[in-house]
Amino acid sequence: MTGTHAAAVLVLEDGRIFRGTAYGARGRALGEAVFSTGMTGYQETLTDPSYHRQIVVQTAPHIGNTGWNDEDDESRRIWAAGYVVRDPARIPSNWRSTRSLEDVLTDQGVVGIAEVDTRALTRHLRDHGAMRAGVFSGDALGPDDDMVAQVLTSPRMQGADLTGEVTTAEPYVVPAEGETRFRVATLDLGIKSNTPRRMAMRGIEVHVLPAGSDLDSVLAVEPHGVFLSNGPGDPETQQDAIELTRRVLERELPLFGICFGNQILGRALGLGTYKMRFGHRGVNVPVLDVATGKVAITAQNHGFALEGEPGQRFESPFGKAHVSHYCANDGTVEGLRCEEVPAFSVQYHPEAAAGPHDAGSLFDEFVTLMEARHAQTQ
Repeated sequence: MTGTHAAAVLVLEDGRIFRGTAYGARGRALGEAVFSTGMTGYQETLTDPSYHRQIVVQTAPHIGNTGWNDEDDESRRIWAAGYVVRDPARIPSNWRSTRSLEDVLTDQGVVGIAEVDTRALTRHLRDHGAMRAGVFSGDALGPDDDMVAQVLTSPRMQGADLTGEVTTAEPYVVPAEGETRFRVATLDLGIKSNTPRRMAMRGIEVHVLPAGSDLDSVLAVEPHGVFLSNGPGDPETQQDAIELTRRVLERELPLFGICFGNQILGRALGLGTYKMRFGHRGVNVPVLDVATGKVAITAQNHGFALEGEPGQRFESPFGKAHVSHYCANDGTVEGLRCEEVPAFSVQYHPEAAAGPHDAGSLFDEFVTLMEARHAQTQ
């Protein structure tokens, strides 16, 4: 690890304290402590807007081996509030690396801590749930009681409206690769760069719109379909996005949602959402397709979920719908299908940078949905 081995502490809201050494910027970081089980893809994790206001604990013990490159960022900056690792690489070693992970954390002001027993920390979060936390180093270090008090005054994730902080300020277009087959209006709730890239590979011209966009803004694109992206925060706060989704469903425009977008579609259909105990985060979450019985290994990052049971069928304001996918580990709702309007969603990341790619075919399903709708309207 580069730099000095200055002291740092991770303080949890229940009073548990983990001591280690400063990693990245010095100072204070407050957020929700969550663990990510991915053994690869730390650059993609840190730059995923879904991790906004979260302190990410890496369960993989050795982090930073491949350094940081200029191609794999999923957004314009690191969004994680803080970073917790066990054994950071002293020297990065990869032909694509341009600088070290710690250098980037320092440059972007991300306060981290290393040499933490992340196994014990992960077990604690699994037993007691994701919770508010703080990383303290440098001048921010103080008496334990004072640091716990600071954590306890920080905002909770439940009730947090964060899309306005991560969405694009202005609309932009990602052109299709080759011939343009379809146009898609994409609501940016905290989108990752690889998502429009995956659609562009399929001949889709992607119009990325700010989170507060209304139906007129969507229709101005003259879209063949609408996409709801991933994002951070509590889906219950997203009344504008939920109402926009209802308006899109009324017009029977093909709609595809992922992650946060799955929860938005679910609430538009009348389902509730709830805060999970510790959520799903990483690149190894098994999801079972009710229709086929097949299991896909998926990339996920969510701390909220839809209410419902595997295979459950229900009536919505837009006709019949059902729970199409669920988590093989705990039965959490992982996907929805509408039966009378062209809409579906999943709770995971089919664009999956840095992998796995089991769910990549969902973008092809979206294309098929748009093809069918286009044929009906000709």
